[in-house]
Amino acid sequence: MKKPIIVIGIGEMSGVFTRGLLRAGYPLFPITRDMDIFETAKQVSDPQMVLVAVGESDLDPVLEQLPDNWKNKTTLLQNELLPDDWKKHQLVNPTVISVWFEKKKGQDFKVLVPSPIMGPQADIIKTALATLDIPTWIVKNDSEMLFELVRKNLYILTTNIAGLEVGGDVNSLWENNRELALKVIDDVLTIQNHLTGQEHDRERLVEAVVEAINGDLAHQCMGRSAPARLARALAYARKNHLQVNELERISSI
Repeated sequence: MKKPIIVIGIGEMSGVFTRGLLRAGYPLFPITRDMDIFETAKQVSDPQMVLVAVGESDLDPVLEQLPDNWKNKTTLLQNELLPDDWKKHQLVNPTVISVWFEKKKGQDFKVLVPSPIMGPQADIIKTALATLDIPTWIVKNDSEMLFELVRKNLYILTTNIAGLEVGGDVNSLWENNRELALKVIDDVLTIQNHLTGQEHDRERLVEAVVEAINGDLAHQCMGRSAPARLARALAYARKNHLQVNELERISSI
C-alpha cells in the first residue's frame, strides 16, 4: 500500500488535487481548520507528501505550525508564491506547482495552459493530475521555476488590479485596454523584481502572460480577491519606496 498523503485545506482547488491523488491510488488524510496539526503528525509521522492547499493569506500561519518531520515532504500550490515564502519557514526543497487551471464552486475545473511543477513530488502530482486530463510539465531548474512563478503573479495581479478599473474579461483587457494592462504589468514587475532580488525578462514574461490570456479569453479579470491583492502590492511598494504610479492611480479611483 502506498504511503498516505496529508492534505491541509479542504477547498475547491484541494478537491481537484485530491480527486487526482485518489485516482492515482494514494490514501489521503485531510486536515481541516479545527484539527491539531501536531496531533496528526504523531499519527502520520512519515507521509508520502504534505499537500498545503490553503489560500495564500493562510499560508504563513500553516507553515509556521508545520512539524519538522513534514518540512521535506511539502507541496505548495498557492498564488503569489515566491521562494522567500517557503525559505523563511525552513522548508527543505518543497515541491511547487504553478496552477494554471481554475476551479469555482459548482463548476468543474477549466485549464488555461499546462501547469509547471518542480520538486521531489513532481512526478506524483503530474501523474495524479493526468488522471483528470489536466496537462502539466516538470521544470528542471530553479531559475525556470522562478520565471514561472513570476509569470503567474504577473497574470493574476495584472488582470485583477486592472479589472478593478475596467472589469470585463482578459480578452477585452488586452484588446481594448492594452496600455493600462502594460502599465500595471510594469508596476507589478517592479515589485516582483524587488521581492526576488533580480531583474526578470520583461519581454519574455509579457509573451508568457499573453499565452495565458489566449488560453481562456473569457476569463474574468476581477475576482473577489482583487482589492486585497492591490492593497498588498501597494503596502509592499510603499514600505520599500518603489515607484508604482499606475497602482497608486487605480487605488485612488
